[in-house]
Amino acid sequence: MKLLRTAAALAGCLLATLAAPAAVAETGVTDNAILLGMSSPFSGPNGAYGQEMRETISAYFDQVNKAGGVNGRKLELVALDDGYETDRAVANTRSLIDDKKVFALIGFYGSSPTTAAMEVFSAAKVPLIGTISGADSLRTPVNRYMFNVRASYAQETEAIVTQLVSLGLTNIAVFYQNDGFGKSGLDGVVAALKKHKLTPSAVGTVERNSVDVGKAVQTISKAAPQAVVMVTLYKPTAEFVRQMRKIDQNPQFMTLSPVGADMLVHELGNDARGIGISQVMPYPWNEATPVVREYQRLVGKQQAKYSYYGIEAYITAKLMVEALRKQGKDLTREKLVSTLESLGNHDLGGYRISYSPADHGGSRYVDLTVIGSGGRVLR
Repeated sequence: MKLLRTAAALAGCLLATLAAPAAVAETGVTDNAILLGMSSPFSGPNGAYGQEMRETISAYFDQVNKAGGVNGRKLELVALDDGYETDRAVANTRSLIDDKKVFALIGFYGSSPTTAAMEVFSAAKVPLIGTISGADSLRTPVNRYMFNVRASYAQETEAIVTQLVSLGLTNIAVFYQNDGFGKSGLDGVVAALKKHKLTPSAVGTVERNSVDVGKAVQTISKAAPQAVVMVTLYKPTAEFVRQMRKIDQNPQFMTLSPVGADMLVHELGNDARGIGISQVMPYPWNEATPVVREYQRLVGKQQAKYSYYGIEAYITAKLMVEALRKQGKDLTREKLVSTLESLGNHDLGGYRISYSPADHGGSRYVDLTVIGSGGRVLR
């Protein structure tokens, strides 16, 4: 009788086990791999930006994989080209989530594309770490699934305006890109000038992915500004500077970090000398900063390879890896969000990131640089 009761008990346990639902792995995670998705421009006028980011992120992931991966899993990157076009960025985001089945997103590009894509990935509850944008639309209100790394455009423009005013310059114009990036930067300049009881002396604009700057040059030159803050990418920035100098307008030109110092120098040559650029990443040629040394070892010893876009991609990828490692083997998207939100004043090697449930801003770091002779970026 005892044997019968034991057999019955074992049978019951077996049936209960069979009836219990099997544990379902999180989308994008297998026993051996973690799949991450990226949408950035790899073609078109701004393709160089995305290509540099992708190369750095891929190189870092390869390095991590060769060392055993993240808790035994290899990192795989699916990178799609959006050409810096909003519709394509949205379509790519849907494809990465619905078709490619990625676990999380990394390294997006642009204010308007990322803001539009945010509707897609937040509805799907898929976190994004890092985008080349300081737009307020990605920061306020806080979106649970959007984690910024770099400082905001408001912080960059305030640093620029404070510097210009401290030098006694008050006739300050703005040249901006007519999209989320440019408008956010314009708002930042206006707000910063207001603190000094000033307003822009002139405002000119250019469309995204365009170098048609003639009207902006005509409008701004009439004000004969002492300085122009340019919230534009490298091609329209270069064309604007060229045309202004052709008509003997030589204000102090200032621009924001997304311009890409190395790309601006490549486009303008010696004419880039004297242009000021705000930066939101540590100086990529400074070996004294631990995270910079790591980045330099990754890309090699040739200083020409070092760039602000490269160091930003490296820091973003490193942040992703550290957040994944902190979760252990049991990866979920919600745990990734919670892990990131627990990183208060987190040191990535001389560059600090801070998140909380009420703040996904990341870093507040802003530095001012100028292009010197030979195209060197000087601090």
